[in-house]
Amino acid sequence: MKTSTNKPSAPSWCIVDAKGKVLGRLAADIAHVLRGKHKVDWSPHQVHSDHVIVINTKEILLTGKKSEQKEYFTHSGYFGSLKRIPFSRMFKKDPNHVISHAVKGMLPRNKLRPIMMKHLHLFPGTEHDHEAQQPKELNSK
Repeated sequence: MKTSTNKPSAPSWCIVDAKGKVLGRLAADIAHVLRGKHKVDWSPHQVHSDHVIVINTKEILLTGKKSEQKEYFTHSGYFGSLKRIPFSRMFKKDPNHVISHAVKGMLPRNKLRPIMMKHLHLFPGTEHDHEAQQPKELNSK
């Protein structure tokens, strides 16, 4: 009698060059890979995700007037504590946060999201320290 195990397959490493790519479309592709939906043995209650390396995060694009109108909000729960940070200031401060915020919003809000986010590695330049993993190029649409 053959027994089947629901063990996820071994994670692989993918690399994405964000130079000249639109933020939302890139984040959707990254979230798809982090979630593991591209694999045959995907199931929603397991982490099947591959590791994703994103280089050139400081050269991401936004369409339309989003670069002038987009804002990031934080609120502590107290009255008057709403903070609005415009995209331009957030992008100058930390371009990695912009991508991680977009990807995090596209992942399911459950206990697996922090585990999936640990598999996302962001670098503002072209150099990264994961050459030993021999990442493959991610084919984005």
